[in-house]
Amino acid sequence: MTIMTNEEFQFYITVFAIFSTFFGACVGSFLNVCIYRIPRDESVVKPRSHCPHCGMMIPWYLNIPVLSWTALRGKCAKCKNPIAFRYTLVELLTAMLFLAVYMKWAIPAAMYMLPISHFSIVPIYWLVLGGFILGTFVDFEHFIIPDSVTIGGMIAGPILSAICPVLHGQEIWWRGLVSSSIGLLAGFGILFAIAELGTRAFKKEAMGFGDVKLMGAIGAFLGWKAVLFTVFASSLLGSIVGVFLIIFGGVKMQSRIPFGPYICAAATIWMFWGNQIFEAYMKLVMRQ
Repeated sequence: MTIMTNEEFQFYITVFAIFSTFFGACVGSFLNVCIYRIPRDESVVKPRSHCPHCGMMIPWYLNIPVLSWTALRGKCAKCKNPIAFRYTLVELLTAMLFLAVYMKWAIPAAMYMLPISHFSIVPIYWLVLGGFILGTFVDFEHFIIPDSVTIGGMIAGPILSAICPVLHGQEIWWRGLVSSSIGLLAGFGILFAIAELGTRAFKKEAMGFGDVKLMGAIGAFLGWKAVLFTVFASSLLGSIVGVFLIIFGGVKMQSRIPFGPYICAAATIWMFWGNQIFEAYMKLVMRQ
């Protein structure tokens, strides 16, 4: 058996880091298509990417993530109308998150020669984060979260948890499936109860059903602990941003504010630092 040298290891780490970043940017480019077309009930496959102003089909050399927008200075090559920075923002955000997932899980798994199941966490978390980005930007613009993110997540979560039980810290497939199912029920049930109580208290819809389904999907992938953290942290984030917008943004108390983005942000925090947060909380509780 040939032992890899440190230089070779560093080389492969760098190569795959570059690949993860570029792949993330490409996925972000596709997410831009989904963000624009899914709420409009348009196909995400046909037609090809085109300028939203003049309709010009964008050739591949003008559709390179981040680089093309930068080279064209944010304008269409034909009609010169501005192309929103949001497209590049989504590509950059996806690229950075994909790289962060690779560095968080793939590199330690390679260093400690962990089983292949630990590497399979990476593409699954890429899928989850892609769903978060899609749901976040659609919710900001249209106040809905696509069923492909919510219902799709509730279906895919248990299946992938059985295939990769290490997602829930398990080794046997059925335990991963059970953990995912408990998380799904906890996420859906807790937020459904909160939504019902809020609707009865305020005599109007307090929370969209898309948020309830989104929390179910989060529980299916990340487990019941993530659900509890996400409920608390998303409420805190939403409150802070809401107060800030009321004070400095001219938003009224009655204004409609999407809650999905804060759920996604809180769940992302849990993905990267959940275990440390839970351990710190337990230490704090045990001291009292």
